[in-house]
Amino acid sequence: MPRPILATVHPAALRHNLARARQAAGDAQVWAVVKANAYGHGIERVFDALRAADGFALLDLAEAERLRALDWRGPILLLEGTFEPRDLELCSRLNLWHVVHREEQIDWLAAHKTHQPHRVFLKMNSGMNRLGFRPEAFRAAWTRLNALPQVEEITLMTHFSDADGLRQGREGVLYQVEAFVRASRDLPGERSLCNSAATLRHALALRLGDDDAAPALAADWVRAGIALYGSAPDHPAHSAADWGLQPTMTLSSELIAVQHVPAGETVGYGSTYTAAQDMRVGIVACGYADGYPRHAPGGQTHGAPVLVRGVRTRLVGRVSMDMLAVDLGPVEAATGPCRPGDEVVLWGRSAHGTVLPVDEVAHAAGTISYELLCAVAQRVPFQIDPA
Repeated sequence: MPRPILATVHPAALRHNLARARQAAGDAQVWAVVKANAYGHGIERVFDALRAADGFALLDLAEAERLRALDWRGPILLLEGTFEPRDLELCSRLNLWHVVHREEQIDWLAAHKTHQPHRVFLKMNSGMNRLGFRPEAFRAAWTRLNALPQVEEITLMTHFSDADGLRQGREGVLYQVEAFVRASRDLPGERSLCNSAATLRHALALRLGDDDAAPALAADWVRAGIALYGSAPDHPAHSAADWGLQPTMTLSSELIAVQHVPAGETVGYGSTYTAAQDMRVGIVACGYADGYPRHAPGGQTHGAPVLVRGVRTRLVGRVSMDMLAVDLGPVEAATGPCRPGDEVVLWGRSAHGTVLPVDEVAHAAGTISYELLCAVAQRVPFQIDPA
């Protein structure tokens, strides 16, 4: 039989989360962000569940080709734009919308020969200091683009650095909203500002217009990313359940051995965990070569959460390449003796009805859910939940 580790994608949860993003977005259209192979879920596996979105946003031209091969005829947005002049040929052929964030991309457009003008998203660096034109250069960039026959329509956009919380005692989006509004005042065109965090945290304001950021945030497009995949964009301030989101991936495996560890003996490489008393330890077919984080804690006082038979327990010892170890004490106290073949859920939904949010595993490991979802290894088989 194959090794028991398995990643399961839940289309019903993807549909639910898209509907939740649309509810939060008010009148705005919703981009489903599927970069990084749909945050590790697989573009082909999520497509049917997300095709009710108004468009798909991603980075990679090859991923855009995959979407067109799935017969998606709607908008596709390249979030980092083109990387060299010849990329524009594919944009023309596949009818891709693309971000413009530096002068060279305007130069390439000016030299591009096309029968079909392009739809572009002009990006402002409103404070993230990653991509985009600074506010004082934004209007000049818009003027250059607007003069090109190769450009059909210009949408104005920016990206927030602190949408998941506060910055210097204020809502984190406000300083960038203010910069964006000042620099784009009176410029025509649609707007796109909100990522998952801004969309969810300001949903009520978007509908009611009752906070300082609302007039700008209530734009024409929102970019729903991590929220589609069932993770809270501002964890631990809020959980996925707080935002009404459902987990879209389950990483599961089984116990492949059970060890009796006497008091005083250690578990795993480096002897980082010592049994304080006699204990039973379950060995799980999952390791860092499967994408589970090696730095997930399994020490004396703190262990990353795991579900065995739907009961929450913890990691003990270091994660190795192909295996990890868990404390079976809480599980056996609740359900009786464990044995090889028992279900283990590293994150997601147990067949016993329990949910272990990926956010909690990521938080325990000192990282974020994005990294865990994107890092599931190629050797892990995937299936689509038929429910």
